[in-house]
Amino acid sequence: MFTGIIHHQGQLKNRQDSRLDFSAPDKIINHLKIGDSIAINGTCLTVTTKTENEFSVEITPETEQKTTLKNLKIDQDINLELPTTPFTTLDGHLVQGHVDGVGTVKKISTEGNSLRINIEAKSDLLKYLAPKGSVAVDGISLSVVNMAEDSFSIVLIPHTIKTTTLGQIKLDDQVNIEVDIIGKYIWKYTNATK
Repeated sequence: MFTGIIHHQGQLKNRQDSRLDFSAPDKIINHLKIGDSIAINGTCLTVTTKTENEFSVEITPETEQKTTLKNLKIDQDINLELPTTPFTTLDGHLVQGHVDGVGTVKKISTEGNSLRINIEAKSDLLKYLAPKGSVAVDGISLSVVNMAEDSFSIVLIPHTIKTTTLGQIKLDDQVNIEVDIIGKYIWKYTNATK
C-alpha cells in the first residue's frame, strides 16, 4: 500500500527481457531488501536484485501491457515510492500500485505557478472518477479538477512540478492511471444491486 506522495526519483539504467534495472537515491537503496515492494511510476513491483546503487525488478506480460513501463527509455526519470507503514503519514490517498490503465496527455496549460493537465482515458476508467476525487497519475496522488466525456483534468502545484516526473510531461505522453479504490468499490456495489 502506498500514499501517492513522491519524495524520490530514480532512472532506468538497463532493460533485458522482463528485467528492468534502476538507479535510486541512497535513502531508497539502503531501505530495500530482495522481495520488498516498491512503486515505480505507480506500479507496484518486487525487488529481485540489489547492488550498492541499483535495484532490479521483473515485469509480467500483464504489467507490460497495462502500464507505461514498456515505454521507458534508458536514463529516463521515474517516480519512486516505498510502501507506507503504520508509522508513516497518509498524506495522499490509498494507492495500491495496481495500475488500472494508461491515459494520454492531450493539453497542458499554465495557471499562475501551476500546470493544468488534461488526460484522455477510456470510459472504463473514467466511470470511477469524480470531480474533487482522488486519482494516481504515474503514482502521484492528485485531485480530479474536472471531467469531460473522454478525459479528466488535474492541476500540479509548483512542488509537484519540481519533485515528480509530471514536471517534464509533454503532449501525447502516456501516463499510468490508478483510480481510487474506494470509487471502484462504490461503483461495483451500486451497479451490482441494480
